[in-house]
Amino acid sequence: MSLFGFGGGQPQLTSDQKIQAAETELDLVTDMFNKLVDNCHQKCISRSYTDGELNKEESNCLDRCVAKYFETNVKVGEHMQKMGQTFNSAGKF
Repeated sequence: MSLFGFGGGQPQLTSDQKIQAAETELDLVTDMFNKLVDNCHQKCISRSYTDGELNKEESNCLDRCVAKYFETNVKVGEHMQKMGQTFNSAGKF
């Protein structure tokens, strides 16, 4: 890496920066998981429990909900990457 950060390659991260990045990523994944659980539970599970086990309708609903949640998350992530690349190549970012 050259002086003032110009030139080739990615800057090297320190151990503290790597730890901070890993903690941030873990927080994001945990937040996504909690939102997934909350949203799918609210959508698929009745507030009045009549049985200790999931019935077939609840199970199917949860399967579809989780699949849609992840599919949507992937599509949004891909779209955000494209937008970032567009802004980076245009010098706007």
